[in-house]
Amino acid sequence: MKHYLIYSLSGALLLLLSACKVSKDIATPKNSVPTAYTGAAASDTTNMADLSWKTFFSDASLQKLVDSALLRNYDMQIALKNVESANQSLKQAKQGWLPQLNLNVGASSNTPSKNSLNGSLTNQYLGTNHIEDFTANIGLSWEIDIWRKIRNQKKVALSSYLQTTEARKAIQTAIVSGVATGFYNLLLLDEQLIIAQKNLALNDSTIRIIRLRQTAGQVTSLAVQQAEAQQMAAAQLVSQLEQTIRLQENALSILAGRFPGKIERSNGLSTITLNEIVSTGVPSQMLSRRPDVKAQELNLSIQNARVGIAKAGFYPAIQITANSGLNAYKAANWFTIPASLFGTVVGGITQPLFQHRRIKTQYKVAKIDREKAVLQFRQTVLNAVGEVSDALIKAEKLDEQQLIASKRVGTLQEATQNAVLLFKSGMANYLEVISVQGSVLQSELDLATIKYGQLHARIDLYRALGGGWK
Repeated sequence: MKHYLIYSLSGALLLLLSACKVSKDIATPKNSVPTAYTGAAASDTTNMADLSWKTFFSDASLQKLVDSALLRNYDMQIALKNVESANQSLKQAKQGWLPQLNLNVGASSNTPSKNSLNGSLTNQYLGTNHIEDFTANIGLSWEIDIWRKIRNQKKVALSSYLQTTEARKAIQTAIVSGVATGFYNLLLLDEQLIIAQKNLALNDSTIRIIRLRQTAGQVTSLAVQQAEAQQMAAAQLVSQLEQTIRLQENALSILAGRFPGKIERSNGLSTITLNEIVSTGVPSQMLSRRPDVKAQELNLSIQNARVGIAKAGFYPAIQITANSGLNAYKAANWFTIPASLFGTVVGGITQPLFQHRRIKTQYKVAKIDREKAVLQFRQTVLNAVGEVSDALIKAEKLDEQQLIASKRVGTLQEATQNAVLLFKSGMANYLEVISVQGSVLQSELDLATIKYGQLHARIDLYRALGGGWK
């Protein structure tokens, strides 16, 4: 009765201890995000980041290039391998619940000295000093997860696996936005090259007119020299743009995981339609959409689990071991059943005594790492909100600048035509013609740059909101 009472009390104590949680987790700080983005119009839960990248980027040549990058880019392939590796670790952690089971088969032969204690006793009882021992047994070892150490280890493995999937999403987002940005930059350079070549042809026409006026004695050689200098500047710009285009094509090819070469593009910059900014949603949506934010949230989960693992080190570990099998000192009797059967069951409690300082240090370091994870999460959210706000401001102001730049180009193009007509009629000098031609070249280049900036701002906004990995 006394033993039964002791066992009952011990069982009740174990159940009580198993119900207790060793450490308290820190929840994800939901108050880290504002209620709305700065510079955003009134929005609802609809979000442009919900669009797949193929819907957001409709150009067929760009889609083909992105597909190639996602398939062949080496960073992407490494990310996929990291996911596979983490998945194997997760499968390993899931087996932590199971007991350790070992099969052992062994045989030994020993001939001790006749003058030794073992030898004399063996000779006395067995009639020989030659000892043989044959064993075949199954051993089981199982640690009772009272302090949630195994569960926390599984939690670490699961969160680490999910982190690798978020890292893969982040790399895909970076690849999609990087390819789109490079592709649109290539279209910008094409547009600028067309503008520069058109201006070079215009300079040729102007030089011919000035030379005719020089022949007639109406201008000096200085006018011809200045016109030729402007023509050479335009020719130099054409060469520089051609060089930059080749380099941009090489960079895009490498990003797409292939050797440098020609990049196919069927449309020009002027034909690309700007994506309308439908809605940015609410900032709290980033907690589930942006891979980097989600990865930091998972990091907090990992640190919570590690605090629990470190705290469990203060408490005793309860382990049960059992062995059962066949044992005999003669090979002929090895498999004689039931005479050769044996079995043992042992329960043990291991309590660290002299490692308290080390365990305490590990626990405190784990708590500090958890506090760092909270700060890193807040910083990541802060950066993400800032990126969205920056992209919104850029998109808004570049749209305004595009309207102004378009009017300026129209005005200067008309002024160029008037300057040439006035120069032919002698009512304007060559300097006015050269000046207005230089201005119209720069204004057209600026307009193309603004159009690229508008596209770039929308790419940044799409990425900042968490789009591109679907």
